[in-house]
Amino acid sequence: MDPDLEQLKQHLPMLEYLQRHNWTPRRRSARQEFVGLCPLHEEARPSFYVNACKNLFYCHGCGHGGDLIRFVELFLHVSFRQSVAHLQQELASRARSAAAAELLAQTVAYYQLQLHRTSEAVRYLEHRGLRDSAIIEELGIGYAPGGRLRGHLTAQGYPFDLLLHTGLIDNQGRDAFCRRVIFPCRQHGRIVNLYGRSIGTAFPHRLLPRSKGGLFAWDSVSQCSTVILVEGLFDLAVLWQSGFRNTTSALGTHLTPAQLDQLCDRPGRLIYIVFDQDENQAGQQASQHLRLRLERAGGTALIVRLPAGHDPNSYFVSGATANDFAARLEGAQPL
Repeated sequence: MDPDLEQLKQHLPMLEYLQRHNWTPRRRSARQEFVGLCPLHEEARPSFYVNACKNLFYCHGCGHGGDLIRFVELFLHVSFRQSVAHLQQELASRARSAAAAELLAQTVAYYQLQLHRTSEAVRYLEHRGLRDSAIIEELGIGYAPGGRLRGHLTAQGYPFDLLLHTGLIDNQGRDAFCRRVIFPCRQHGRIVNLYGRSIGTAFPHRLLPRSKGGLFAWDSVSQCSTVILVEGLFDLAVLWQSGFRNTTSALGTHLTPAQLDQLCDRPGRLIYIVFDQDENQAGQQASQHLRLRLERAGGTALIVRLPAGHDPNSYFVSGATANDFAARLEGAQPL
């Protein structure tokens, strides 16, 4: 075997590659064997097995098996040479992603320091009902004052081009976030994006020009048999603070196909949709639309009604208690 090809496969584990391309595995045993629906053909019952130790796959449904190069040949309908070229590009992309993730982690650490040094930002969190320092720390919440990030990161050796590629600065070198409370968005333990909520008069919501990833904090919620889905991250934060740790967010009302799959990846899971009770009915209509999407995908969802004009964050800020919210969950309806 060509040593370059062996090195390529070692640096691109098959299980990681498949997960990056939205394959949902289930551990079959303690021997690092995983099973899921076959990406190579239509099937209703999982028959596609991956041995993470040997870096091999086999599907009992279609009979195909082999290493990662063989999988790419079959999945993309390409030649051996084209498959290797594709994986080399994938490896280069993964290296860029790793560098970006490291940079985002350094940025989050810097923003966390700025939060504790900025009384305006602390007052804003208190105004939004978020006072538990443990929750603030766990969620990695920080503050972007603006105008300082580029100098801080370049002093640590990060090049201008990487900051620009990641979206942290614009072509003129200006910070993407200014006077914003920052929430890091993680996927499989890695920061993939940053969400910034303005505390000034600027457009309230901003994400870096990158994928927002999966559902927020899904790593800690995915094993729950009931899940509370909210629009915003301050909604999530106050619910976590009140003990509803099974809460996640799609950062808005529109779920990507991958986020929808996440909600429906556990049979029998009950999903509570708790969107904003908007005067123009936008949140209510989005709730109905999402419930139907979840049903078509095999999920079960109920819609939680809050008082008119409220979202979960404002509901708690207005004086509601955990018991009040639990009663709202108990009164949830399909429509």
